[in-house]
Amino acid sequence: MIDRVVRLSEALKAEVGKLVVGQHGVIDLLIITLLCRGHGLLEGPPGLAKTLLVGTLAKALGLTYSRIQFTPDLMPSDITGAEVIEEDRATGQRNLRFLEGPLFAQVILADEINRTPPKTQAALLEAMQEGQVTVGRVRRSLGDPFLVLATQNPIEQEGTYPLPEAQQDRFMFKAVLRYPDFDDEVEVARRTTVAASAEAQPVCTAEELLELQRVVRSAPISEHLIRYTVALVRGTRVGQPDAHPAAGEQLTWGAGPRAVQCLILGAKARALMQGRPHVTLDDLHALAKPALRHRLLTSFVADTSGVSADDVIDRLLAETPTDERALENDPRFRGVLAG
Repeated sequence: MIDRVVRLSEALKAEVGKLVVGQHGVIDLLIITLLCRGHGLLEGPPGLAKTLLVGTLAKALGLTYSRIQFTPDLMPSDITGAEVIEEDRATGQRNLRFLEGPLFAQVILADEINRTPPKTQAALLEAMQEGQVTVGRVRRSLGDPFLVLATQNPIEQEGTYPLPEAQQDRFMFKAVLRYPDFDDEVEVARRTTVAASAEAQPVCTAEELLELQRVVRSAPISEHLIRYTVALVRGTRVGQPDAHPAAGEQLTWGAGPRAVQCLILGAKARALMQGRPHVTLDDLHALAKPALRHRLLTSFVADTSGVSADDVIDRLLAETPTDERALENDPRFRGVLAG
């Protein structure tokens, strides 16, 4: 089963790489999100192939794909669907029929999610959390697997509705796309200015993906690493006795228990993708920023000093004891982690 996870991840990278140059860390993060049955938030300036990346991944998975361009006038029924009156021309009888919206697909690209009003964001939140939509008094289940990948532009904030903290918390990871290096940008220019273009081919089925998602949850992790993950996340909680000093200085709000769950599940998927049957500390460290950065609110002091959520996470990783005995002897956790 581990070999199957490795083969799938390598095949997906190869197919996505036919159209997307570079962004290897983001591609890995999307595959981990997929294997964990989570949802992902992509943030980056325009032109970095966010839309192309998600669409290509959907094709490589052989899943149904839907892109929703979020705008300020988008209503919940525009994404969930609505009931319409349909007339039978033969009998003249009229009946209500439900027309499915674009959410009824397996991979959803929520493009510029922060451009839509809170009412529509709430409809998407129900779909992400419950795997269903409510239209009128009827709840309708969505497909399985169901993956929402949302994008937002960090530069332009005019006419946007910042995502509520509750909705950000529903995203397993937040990936930050950066400009490609020189060689990658040369390759982008070379590929996109010729007539020929590659096409991604499906490398798995929905049934195979669901089976591998179950495998990820069965991967083992040591009790010590679970305790370390809990200690790391609890260190972000402002005003709590086991908070790290950096939290009180540079944060106004920390991460909740869902961050622990996402970090451990993601570490399991990363370990299997690398052919290892168990989680290591490196897996947790590699995913700490994507799992925590959108769950932390930096303080005014931090913002004016140019300190970002990633900087706070770096400090937490550097100063949270990794050794089991040292962790238990930390004054913040003495007596809490013992046993």
